[in-house]
Amino acid sequence: MKTSNKHLFSSSKDLLSRTEKEKLLNQKGIVLWLTGLSGSGKTTLAKAVSEQLHNNGFLTQVLDGDNIRLGINSNLSFTLEDRMENIRRTAEMAKLFVDCGVVTICCLVSPTEKIRTLAKEIIGKKDFFEVFINTPLNICEERDVKGLYELARKGEVKNFTGISAPFENPKSPSLEIKTEGVNIATSTEEMMEAILPKISFNK
Repeated sequence: MKTSNKHLFSSSKDLLSRTEKEKLLNQKGIVLWLTGLSGSGKTTLAKAVSEQLHNNGFLTQVLDGDNIRLGINSNLSFTLEDRMENIRRTAEMAKLFVDCGVVTICCLVSPTEKIRTLAKEIIGKKDFFEVFINTPLNICEERDVKGLYELARKGEVKNFTGISAPFENPKSPSLEIKTEGVNIATSTEEMMEAILPKISFNK
């Protein structure tokens, strides 16, 4: 039974402001929303960018889809309804981090425009930086480090994006990174160049 929220009151206006927290960290918060097929390289790139930012004095937080589904979203399946809820919860968490001035990197397949729009609406357009990790399906299958594509081809994994469920390419991402024939160092540098002006106070 769903409970009513009419007796709940936000205390956010009484807390330290985001501006004060960003000044303390000497950085601007942003959500980097990495979307792409399973095996496209989202998590690998997120780790590399997070490490590079850390080495440059920026505080980051990576919200990886697998880790989130093993924890706070462990009760969700891969139906469309549960995918939407997975994104909603993750976006709400990301918003909390960005409101503290943290550079927050989210790695989720988030396969449809509707799902990604939900995340953007929760986080806020000015804080939402969508990064499309564009890797062809055949390369993702070749990597298949989790063995999921093989299981999906056999019908043992249902609603698997790219095989039995659709992936809609973003119409106008903030940044598109094509990984075919490109090493991780190059992709990391491409992403760093795009985001540093957005998170640095002196830019």
